[in-house]
Amino acid sequence: MDIGSPVSTRPALGLSRVHPVILSGGSGTRLWPLSRTQYPKQLLALASERSLLQETVQRNLTDAGFAAPIIVGNDDHRFLIAEQLDAIGAQTQGILLEPVARNTAPAIAAAAVWLSGRDPDAVMLVQPSDHSIGSPDTLHQAVHAGLATAGEGRLVTFGIAPGRAETEYGYIRAGSPFNGSPQVRVVDGFVEKPDRDTAQRFLDSGLFYWNSGIFLLPVATLIEELRNLHPAMLDACTRAVKAGVDDLGFFRLDARAFGEAPAISIDRAVMEHTDRAVVVPVEMSWSDLGTWRSLRDCATPDADGNVVTGDVMLEGVRNSYVRSEGRLAAVIGVDDVVVVSTDDAVLVCRADQAASVSAVVERMRRRNRPEPVQHTTIHRPWGYYRSVDCGERFQVKRLMVKPGAKLSLQKHFHRAEHWVVVCGTALVQRGEKTILVRENESIYIPIGTPHRLENPGKLPLHLIEVQSGAYLGEDDIVRLADTYGRH
Repeated sequence: MDIGSPVSTRPALGLSRVHPVILSGGSGTRLWPLSRTQYPKQLLALASERSLLQETVQRNLTDAGFAAPIIVGNDDHRFLIAEQLDAIGAQTQGILLEPVARNTAPAIAAAAVWLSGRDPDAVMLVQPSDHSIGSPDTLHQAVHAGLATAGEGRLVTFGIAPGRAETEYGYIRAGSPFNGSPQVRVVDGFVEKPDRDTAQRFLDSGLFYWNSGIFLLPVATLIEELRNLHPAMLDACTRAVKAGVDDLGFFRLDARAFGEAPAISIDRAVMEHTDRAVVVPVEMSWSDLGTWRSLRDCATPDADGNVVTGDVMLEGVRNSYVRSEGRLAAVIGVDDVVVVSTDDAVLVCRADQAASVSAVVERMRRRNRPEPVQHTTIHRPWGYYRSVDCGERFQVKRLMVKPGAKLSLQKHFHRAEHWVVVCGTALVQRGEKTILVRENESIYIPIGTPHRLENPGKLPLHLIEVQSGAYLGEDDIVRLADTYGRH
């Protein structure tokens, strides 16, 4: 995967000046327990065999008029993002890493500044990475319909024709046609999530559209509007780009400068205040997959109205979403519920209360519980590890090391480790010696001994790690050298 130099895009028709900018942040709360801070929903395969991020990127690769995408993502997810892009063979112009979460406006502003130095005439097609879109072709047609208007210096958003009185979405009120165009209309206003009666009035009026969070933004116009509306934010993002550094194929925004940008959405920062906003109405299947109920609504139910994933048995269940990520989930005699089971947590709620998951997650965070943050399977750039068992002075993990990958050269002050190779061959550096450990063989790493694990083969390496000692936390790792630039 090429995530280095930017792609030059200036064709005769001007269409390749459209640069997809895909936002891949998110805190991973609304689809808990499957989505976690360290593995949020855009990295999950929820609507197909591919993750939502992969689906979003793939959508943009199918239009020959688009440049290679730009990804703006969380620094903690960088290797997961790169791995998922590599899995679908997607090339990018760059992966910009946010050192801290600052909502969509600073993320988009940083992408605009970064892109303006490469193509001052660029138009950004800004998209969240975690939405479900039923008809990519329809979206592309809408983008091309709005492109001429964007070329005139207008900030284009896309409004989804509402199919129901939805209270979980924001709305856009469309005004008169812009310059007489039936496909583009002036924005008369933005409305936050309404109550049920208001949403029904919006639906009946025919003047309101769901706010998709998708934008077609000329870089020069956006920067000018930011300079007028949020000069401090633009200054922080400009400094973050200028002081940013290339690192292992990623572009790291400067942490200090970017951290000075206010946390605010692009709607609140720009779109609700500019006089340059227009909307292109779109009739297509769309969902922001914001709740488990919305995920149910996007799927094809069985004869009883149920959507089922994984090892599940139902008896007398109707209109429900039941998902198991491993163990058997048996559900009996309920209607309109959500049940999601992972190996360390179970969620059960009424479908109409699915939006309250975030409140429960926040309570867990206040109690410093690990479940909102990470799964028992922890992904690393070299592979993953999974906690199998733990107790007084011991912990058992299962490790998978990708072909050709290696862990950091490290040592521990408080624990020893025993490694048993289950499948594959391990190359182990222990002190001054390098030892080849084959299937059904084991090796012991004493406390304080510098060591490194590597997979020299062409197949994944699987092994069992038994840790023993007075302290077994992940912060008892002293990295002496690391291929991935970690400290």
